[in-house]
Amino acid sequence: MSNILLRHLTFLYGEDNASSLLNRVQTILADHRPRLAPRDSGLSQRDSLLILYGDQVQEPNAKPLQTLKRFCDKYLTDIVSGIHILPFYPWTSDDGFSVVDYRQIDSALGSWDDVSAMKNFRLMFDAVINHISSKSEWFQKFLQDDPRYKEYFITVEGEPDLSQVVRPRALPLLTPF
Repeated sequence: MSNILLRHLTFLYGEDNASSLLNRVQTILADHRPRLAPRDSGLSQRDSLLILYGDQVQEPNAKPLQTLKRFCDKYLTDIVSGIHILPFYPWTSDDGFSVVDYRQIDSALGSWDDVSAMKNFRLMFDAVINHISSKSEWFQKFLQDDPRYKEYFITVEGEPDLSQVVRPRALPLLTPF
């Protein structure tokens, strides 16, 4: 597994950076592994996943993620094997895909404890690593020329040829700052 990851990191970040990045990833994984409870088998055609936004199942006076857990435990146990919760981080636009902080859960939805409580199901989340809010700490630090964030964003000078970008968008692809 680490050879495959090293190849990908080399492709993405170059040979000079790949080894140190691999060490960082392995350290992060080792730190978090005790909190993970992987299942023995992978997904197959027998699996069924519920895909939804974290606020799609609601009841009065309850956080939506708590309601989602109760609903799934009551109605979906042994029917659905996993729950894919679309971005649940604090966000400013783009239906949750313009993330302010990847380490937090939008307090209107609930908390990490609420997500951890969904132990009866496999859980899947969107990393959304290609989107971030202009209000995020990372982007604000980038704008302040903080060297720790200089490689987090791609800057484009002039008038680039975007004719090969085919994804439909309601907003311009690039935003000046």
